Amino acid sequence: MIRFVYADQLSLYPLLADSMFKDRAAQFRDRLDWEVTVDENGWEVDEYDRLNPLYIIWENAEGRHGGSVRIMPTVGRIMTNEHFLDLTGGVTIRSPLIWECTRFCLAPDAPVGVAAALLAAGVELGLRFGLEQALGVIYAKTIPIYRRIGSVPEIIGMKGEGADRIAVGLWPVSVEARAEISRKAGIPLSVIARWFDASFPARIAEERLAA
Repeated sequence: MIRFVYADQLSLYPLLADSMFKDRAAQFRDRLDWEVTVDENGWEVDEYDRLNPLYIIWENAEGRHGGSVRIMPTVGRIMTNEHFLDLTGGVTIRSPLIWECTRFCLAPDAPVGVAAALLAAGVELGLRFGLEQALGVIYAKTIPIYRRIGSVPEIIGMKGEGADRIAVGLWPVSVEARAEISRKAGIPLSVIARWFDASFPARIAEERLAA
């Protein structure tokens, strides 16, 4: 299942949090050889994790992390504006309608479909929050994977060569995008909606009152 969890709520899910940050260390430090900080707990954490971001997390049957992505509004501090302006031509991306996605991570034993589930949940979040686009920096070689899932980014800048070539892209947040991911991944729209509803019951009550 998918959980939407703010950083200040992670203490409610200690096993989920512990396994997520350890899986991030395994992916970003060990497999990708990024220069990241891993603390004494074996957690890969950075300065943005201390800004109370929202995490979209796939939780398996044992309560452990299967995959996750970190979400932050672009009206605040984000990685793209502080570390990747060379990819945007020096243009700062800041809008209440665009949120940034970073630290996309899959557990080593993640089942097939977790990546698509995270993308579907991200579009659902965006629609419920009134967003129009998602921003992210990815390896260019992963673009065909996004295309197969049904979520094709608009690339606004690239740099590097070969397997290390990276790109910054904007993903559409729309009913059509959600439907396409749902169709290609075989995840019913009703299931995607239930993931959000379970994590944001207060927001659901507000929507019903406004209806």
